[in-house]
Amino acid sequence: MQYHQFCPIAKATEILGEKWTILILREVLMGGRRFNVIQRGLGDISPALLTARLKSLEVDGLILKRKISGQRGFEYYPTAACEELQPVILALGEWGLCHARHTILDEDFDVDFLMLYLERSVDPSKLVGDVTVVKFHFTDLKEQSDYWLMIEGDRVELCLKDPGRDVDVYFSSTVRTLSDVWMGDRTYREAIKAGDLDIQGIAALTRNVSAWLRPSIYVDAPRAPMPPQASSGEVIQLRP
Repeated sequence: MQYHQFCPIAKATEILGEKWTILILREVLMGGRRFNVIQRGLGDISPALLTARLKSLEVDGLILKRKISGQRGFEYYPTAACEELQPVILALGEWGLCHARHTILDEDFDVDFLMLYLERSVDPSKLVGDVTVVKFHFTDLKEQSDYWLMIEGDRVELCLKDPGRDVDVYFSSTVRTLSDVWMGDRTYREAIKAGDLDIQGIAALTRNVSAWLRPSIYVDAPRAPMPPQASSGEVIQLRP
């Protein structure tokens, strides 16, 4: 994409303006290193398109591609130029909170995306013991309504099947409710009081969830109101 203008905004947009590019950089800046992890944070992007975008960003000097030592595959790292984009991308998110929330649809509340960011939000240093298991039950999902996070040492693993360990903390809510709480649109206390969220488990962990399950970086950012929620009888379907 070429604008044929010497304006620095135009030149930056020639690199950053393609569909998915900003979101790919978001995932790399958030710590996504493997191809499948980056793709997981993007959802509907095809492997071929992601490969092409990563190659383009490497050519443009925003991503460094390195072979994984002793293994098949590659890892992707942000360059200094990419790191300098972080405040720009964060500011773009802040703008979106104020001026783009009216475009949010019910289908935007994606459980796969939510679980990826909940997995990234766990702070193992705030947990006690060798292994902690957190179970999430989503009342609005017909299929794959249960997810587990197993924290062992510094490793946080998302499980789609029961890992066979005792559950230390149990969450039950809709996808939207937990998304709203994590983003900072509602507090845990408000959601629990309204009957939209139930948290059970070890008292030391349930009393202050935000200490070990960190909220979004936008939790305290100014924002426009969320659009109205769909009727309670509607059921969110997982995307194919």
